Amino acid sequence: MKYYILVGEASGDLHASNMMKAILKEDPQADFRFWGGDLMTSVGGTLVSHYKERAFMGFIEVITNLRKIFGFIKFCKKDVAEYQPDVIVLVDNSGFNLRIAEWAKQEGFKTAYYISPQVWASRAGRVKAIKRDVDKMFVILPFEKEFYSKYHYEVEFVGHPLIDAIAGRKPVDQKQFRATHGLDNKEIIALLPGSRKQEISKMLSVMLSVVDDFSEYQFVIAGAPSQDKSFYEQFITNENVAFVDNKTYDVLCVSKAALVTSGTATLESALFKVPQVVCYKGSWLSYQIAKRIITLRFISLVNLIMDREVVKELIQGDFNTKSVKKELQKILDEDNRKQMFSDYFDLEQKLGGEGASENVAKGLQNFKLQNRKI
Repeated sequence: MKYYILVGEASGDLHASNMMKAILKEDPQADFRFWGGDLMTSVGGTLVSHYKERAFMGFIEVITNLRKIFGFIKFCKKDVAEYQPDVIVLVDNSGFNLRIAEWAKQEGFKTAYYISPQVWASRAGRVKAIKRDVDKMFVILPFEKEFYSKYHYEVEFVGHPLIDAIAGRKPVDQKQFRATHGLDNKEIIALLPGSRKQEISKMLSVMLSVVDDFSEYQFVIAGAPSQDKSFYEQFITNENVAFVDNKTYDVLCVSKAALVTSGTATLESALFKVPQVVCYKGSWLSYQIAKRIITLRFISLVNLIMDREVVKELIQGDFNTKSVKKELQKILDEDNRKQMFSDYFDLEQKLGGEGASENVAKGLQNFKLQNRKI
């Protein structure tokens, strides 16, 4: 069976690579062609485009790069048509993937979507297009199945792939990790400023503004795989700040607390049981637009899944030195930490157990049997 897989960022590369491994167990003759990253490449198949080439964030950044984005879409359609896959597997990255899904439906290609677009957060009207263009939807958040059922669209909840990714990791030798990365014996506060240059630039300057207030700790920036170390060096001016490249999970394993940019990293920090403060700041115009179309009470996955405030969210104007200092002090307090650990346990129970990748792989095989033309 021929699979054409479309991924747009680092987290998608991780989850799609695990999905590909699981597919090979179900379909040893599977042939992969994909837009993804290094992890997918390590599994096998043909990499068409690396996600680093398409890392645009926010409304303004997307608008200013529209010509380039439409060029990618045009090339993708041409490449799919030449490859003639049995199924196109779309992974997250809705802005790009839903356009491909619409075209694929018109051209008669079968489509499966893994990790649903966040239509429950804004523009729920997109569900109509998803029902029309996506043949099979695999969702990873427990409330998504109920959300889609309101629109009479049956989806399959497969569990969250982060549980698999984290459960399968070897324990980190803290002493060796510190020695390898030149860290001292102070307890660590992790800084996860995002994965794209625009957001890293906005987030790190504020995160680092509290370093001198916590001199008994060392701050470690977890570098994203999409960025070079040299990009981060401009922000590191304090000897109490270190940088570790492309080892976010290892950094979380050895951290006392974390300042985390809103996104998948908030859930990762929770699953590693690291008390956190969630932070977000975009451009003024992007924020004004988002504020008018996003209908959610919270922005972090932790709070969204629990449907209550488990972790503090500092958004836009609230994300400042004074607030970061105050909230970081709170999550270093033992009583507050105990409550957060308890909430994290409840969160993990809601997400279900291991096996998301395997569930998707089996779901794709069942999908194949139900659609023998593919």
